[in-house]
Amino acid sequence: MRKIKFYRSETGKCPVEEYFDSLTNKQFEKISFVLDLIEQIDIVPRKYFKKLKGTDDIWEVRVQHGNNIFRILGFFDGKDQVILNHAFTKKTKKIPVKEIATAEMRKKRYFKQKALK
Repeated sequence: MRKIKFYRSETGKCPVEEYFDSLTNKQFEKISFVLDLIEQIDIVPRKYFKKLKGTDDIWEVRVQHGNNIFRILGFFDGKDQVILNHAFTKKTKKIPVKEIATAEMRKKRYFKQKALK
């Protein structure tokens, strides 16, 4: 069983929670449903959770609600812990490079912070 956690910066800021705060209740409910699936089932359908090719082991949570497609990026810390560190509403076919770069940068910061503890 996987456990999902949210990345926090050195200052305690949580970008994913801040993004969630900007959504409607219905949008957040759909995202919560998908996050629960990821935590509870061993083999998650790729339409909800997949590794992004050409990245530093960045994984994508994909949630569609109406015409909106919500993307939450993160990485594994160990075998069963997923750290979600970046979220956005996708408006193009491909994930913008800057969104992946943000997730990769936060991943590096996370492991740097963890090593200092």
